[in-house]
Amino acid sequence: MSIRVLLADDQALLRGTFRLLIDSCADLEVVAEAADGQEAVDLARTHRPDIVLMDIRMPGTDGLAATAAICADPDLSGTRVLVLTMYETDEYVAQALRFGASGFLGKYVTTDTLLAGIRTVAAGEALLSPGATRALITRFLAGPAPGALLAPPERLNDLTPREREVTALAARGRSNDEIAGELVLSVLTVRSHIQRALTKLGARDRAQLVVIAYQTGLVRPASRQP
Repeated sequence: MSIRVLLADDQALLRGTFRLLIDSCADLEVVAEAADGQEAVDLARTHRPDIVLMDIRMPGTDGLAATAAICADPDLSGTRVLVLTMYETDEYVAQALRFGASGFLGKYVTTDTLLAGIRTVAAGEALLSPGATRALITRFLAGPAPGALLAPPERLNDLTPREREVTALAARGRSNDEIAGELVLSVLTVRSHIQRALTKLGARDRAQLVVIAYQTGLVRPASRQP
């Protein structure tokens, strides 16, 4: 079955380029295009895509508000948001992750990286581009958004010690392969621990798992750079 993609970007030329690229792949298809955030929300509810490729900065309802609306809609629990941005360290990206986005990519990425990113997020993995992941998490996700409360540590009570350990390593930006090597486990076992932690914590995907790990205090940043 094809991975169904909704494009949300105010630039028609860019949407057209993405459509041509995505539709050229046998396992991907574009089901709709939106020029602003509200249209993205409306079309997501109509088409129930697997992935929304979401630009952050759009006129009217922006990508941040649209991400929050899509991720909070129980009818769209199977839809994941992949944010596209020109600025990888933009605080808006961190807010999008808090609201439930599954990851982000810079708009300058190669075509292969973009297509691999769509497939990664569709498979339930988080996608945080390697160059900015740790800096973004350390700077923004470790603290609450303005006016928000940190998640209570008790939220972690159902996790086994091993699940906590694996979750903490994932939150520090380790891949499944890296976690497996560090803990001397198979990659399949690491995936099982991650999946059980997702289920117990009610997280949509790995990106939300990272947010929860920081906001409950399971993981703390090594430093807080201004």
